[in-house]
Amino acid sequence: MHQARMGEIGQNKGEFSRCMSGDENNGLLDPDGMDSPDAAVKVDPSSASNLGAQSKQHPLVKQTRSISQDHANEFHDGPPSELTKIRRKSDFQRRPPMQRTRSINAPSPSPSFGPKAQLKKVPPSQIMHVTDPSGQKLVWKCPPFSVLVIKKIMDDSVLGPFKELTRWLCEEKNLLIYIESKVFDDQDLLNDQDFAPVRAKMKTFNEGADLSNKIDFILCLGGDGTLLYASSLFQEASVPPVMAFHLGSLGFLTPFEFEDFKESVNTLLQGDAAVTLRSRLKCLIFDSNDIPNGFDNDRNGDPHQIIPAKKQDPPNLKFKFQVLNDVVIDRGPSPYLSNIDLYLDGRKVTTVQGDGLIISTPTGSTAYAAAAGAAMMHPNVPAILITPICPHTLSFRPIVVPAGVELRLMVAPDARHTAWVSLDGRNRQELHKGWCLRITTSVFPVASICSADQISDWFDGLTECLHWNTRQQQKALNAPRKGNKNAKPVSN
Repeated sequence: MHQARMGEIGQNKGEFSRCMSGDENNGLLDPDGMDSPDAAVKVDPSSASNLGAQSKQHPLVKQTRSISQDHANEFHDGPPSELTKIRRKSDFQRRPPMQRTRSINAPSPSPSFGPKAQLKKVPPSQIMHVTDPSGQKLVWKCPPFSVLVIKKIMDDSVLGPFKELTRWLCEEKNLLIYIESKVFDDQDLLNDQDFAPVRAKMKTFNEGADLSNKIDFILCLGGDGTLLYASSLFQEASVPPVMAFHLGSLGFLTPFEFEDFKESVNTLLQGDAAVTLRSRLKCLIFDSNDIPNGFDNDRNGDPHQIIPAKKQDPPNLKFKFQVLNDVVIDRGPSPYLSNIDLYLDGRKVTTVQGDGLIISTPTGSTAYAAAAGAAMMHPNVPAILITPICPHTLSFRPIVVPAGVELRLMVAPDARHTAWVSLDGRNRQELHKGWCLRITTSVFPVASICSADQISDWFDGLTECLHWNTRQQQKALNAPRKGNKNAKPVSN
């Protein structure tokens, strides 16, 4: 019996070694292999204790720990903004690619549970894959030719960088540049004769024009509002990748410094750039609760369709819009409380009584929702945040629901007044009694180019822009003096 037990231990040890070396799949390693371009091999949290002994000796783990310590020192040893600029310039050379040994996802969309249970199979269009952020890389099917440049308006300080960038794109990169008509007609550009040859080669458009299948990528010059505006220009199709340069006020969504724009754009044009997929919310306002089924299926079951087929909107659809940050439902000019019924997948969840409600994406969790007490969520988390605004109850806390649900909001029948809806801070609409606001996760996210990577960019924004957990470091205690065993540590 003792020999049989030892043999079983030896066999298990051999299986564990093969899993660590990648010789045997066993459902733990990616079945497509490490060489697959779409493979994202990830750590299984449940196996952390089993990997403890090996990770202490693993050189990659030591290197990762040292990098994390470097970041911790950056946050506490000096001005974050200057150190971050230096780090961003050398991040690609200094930081090794993230590698993982285990997968947190099952190798099949329909994994098994025990010997007899498994998930019911669903159509491919209904399957949502959770991607390892380190595996999200941008590649080009063919070399990009056209670029949309979004400039912050009513800010003269952005005009100089705009001229420098567009001149370089036109003369050095031979790219077709699209700009807004109101920027094209700017008086400062009209009076600049040296800029006239570049201006003559530009294409213009007005807000609301169909830009689908015309723009290869987007460059934003300004603050977070420029990225929100770029997203709003692509309502009926996928959004081209966006690189945002920090020339505004806050800059939480604009990680790139303009001083290095040539190097940054060249990296983007070469491909293999890290991207953060920022989910959007599709918002539809109906004048009744009678919503047709399947009319808003953007891709008709085809997950690879870029531009959806044009469909006729139902007659009771009053307004539609896709937001990147949030949808806010409030009481508007009324002195009475908001009285809004909230439904989740057809089931009434609660009635909101207060100043209003915020429905936000993970990207919007650091905006209005954060000021209202919601948790700040990484953009890669597939979720929708529901945050009350000054609720008339102490127990109404912010909640997070899965990204695949359908939310419906209606003014309660016994409400004293109507409600108002704003989408990404604009397009304010009145929500009458009997009307319905339907919110789902859009199938077309915004691919935001990363300066360093998906994790570092987000925490850099939290630290620099929001001063997240920034405080004076607690002082250490002096060690007891030798020869006095009863002495207590003394603080400086």
